[in-house]
Amino acid sequence: MNSIILSALIFSPLLGMAVLLFIPRVQENTIKLTGFLATLPALVLAGVLFIQYMLGIDPVSFSEKYSWIALGAVKITGQTLFTIDYELGADGFSLSMLLLTAILAVLAAAASVHIKQSVKAYFLLFLLLEIGMLGVFAAQNLILFFIFFEVTLIPMFFLIGKWGYLDREKAAFHYLLYNGVGSAILLIVIILLFAMTGTSNISKLAALIQTSDGALSQGFQLGLLLALLLAFGIKLPIVPFHTWMLKVHVEAPPSIVMLHSGILLKIGAYGMIRFGLGLFPEAFHSVSYLLIILGLVNLLYGAFLALIQHEFKRILAYSSISHMGIVLIGLGALNEAGIQGAIFQTVSHGFISALLFFLVGVMANRLQTTDIRELGGLAKAMPIASGFLMAAAMASLGLPGMSGFVSEFMSFLGLFHVQPELGAIGALGLILTAAYLLRALLAISFGQKKREYGSPADLKWYETVPVFVLVLFIVAIGVYPNILAWPLQLPIETILQGMGG
Repeated sequence: MNSIILSALIFSPLLGMAVLLFIPRVQENTIKLTGFLATLPALVLAGVLFIQYMLGIDPVSFSEKYSWIALGAVKITGQTLFTIDYELGADGFSLSMLLLTAILAVLAAAASVHIKQSVKAYFLLFLLLEIGMLGVFAAQNLILFFIFFEVTLIPMFFLIGKWGYLDREKAAFHYLLYNGVGSAILLIVIILLFAMTGTSNISKLAALIQTSDGALSQGFQLGLLLALLLAFGIKLPIVPFHTWMLKVHVEAPPSIVMLHSGILLKIGAYGMIRFGLGLFPEAFHSVSYLLIILGLVNLLYGAFLALIQHEFKRILAYSSISHMGIVLIGLGALNEAGIQGAIFQTVSHGFISALLFFLVGVMANRLQTTDIRELGGLAKAMPIASGFLMAAAMASLGLPGMSGFVSEFMSFLGLFHVQPELGAIGALGLILTAAYLLRALLAISFGQKKREYGSPADLKWYETVPVFVLVLFIVAIGVYPNILAWPLQLPIETILQGMGG
């Protein structure tokens, strides 16, 4: 108890931010190197924690708790109500997300080599964004979670609005508007829970809510759950709250979309699992069928729309919507296979989408376009990049031996167990996924060359290394799923026990 390793992990980027303040703006290469190096301590610490957990060390030893804010002195059963502590902790699920975040932050920093203007300000905001993302997955009370959640909004707004493409400002304001509404709903839920229970500690809330003599009626719990699902559904996003995400994926710089698609969307899934399912397991049964329907809508709508797009970034944006439908399907199944599949999909899609957008950044930098109507013959011009693009597409469509297959298989296994008819409908989405990804891959890599773009350089060593690392993780999870299944075993068992399973 009260180890400081989680705090060190979360706030380690502050050291890099402090160093950046003293580097002149004109020294862009030094700034980029410093920004990249500043992401490494979090990766080392996250790796150490994950390895220790895999070796059997009790995650309680990682936790931290310090007195922070006392708002009242009313005592019930000897405990002070209305206090907010600084509480950090981790289990197998949150450690997996922390490690995913740290890995993608390092690789996105490497992809930021293509940033050309205001590099110092870019990396300051980039590192602040990393602090918020790491804090979200380690927070052990709702107030602290909300603070870190909000920390991610401001840097993302500026990173999109200043360093994005032509329509970047509109995309930034759409992002802020939708996510601001989601944050407001989440804050209302947190305030209501805090006011009625006197605590914001996640474990205590779960225990209080699930007691038969709790202060929250079943109807009120259902209302809070629906509000939480709406708040995190905007973040995920659930159709029809997805239009902002399309703009961000197209207009934001690819290095930032790596984090947005790989991590920030997953905060929506994490919130649904950790707070929706974790705090309101009984009420969750009431909305499970609705989640399956919404998941199918996401899956099929995203796949159909991706099939008719020409801009590769927009294809990947609709692909993300479709793949987040698999998370909803797994959660709606409410069984071990489904929940495991949903969490696997959360992690797996993080790696796959980051790989795809890393390669998008390379194409945009070399060819000045990502429109598949203007591309073609890339397999001859950039064979290494094309090979990795093929690997990424195969992972995304669920090729056996890659992480996408495991997550999709488990989610649909859970769905077929409870709703085989809906599972058969959802399988159509998997076929469409293969169709739109293979269509884009053929057009980009093997299609007829549409315009002259010279002889673009293939992946350089500093680009090949991050791409190879991402492929390595995707294949590792696909070939040996236990590397992820084992740390998730206890959190999933805890969730199932809360559901009475």
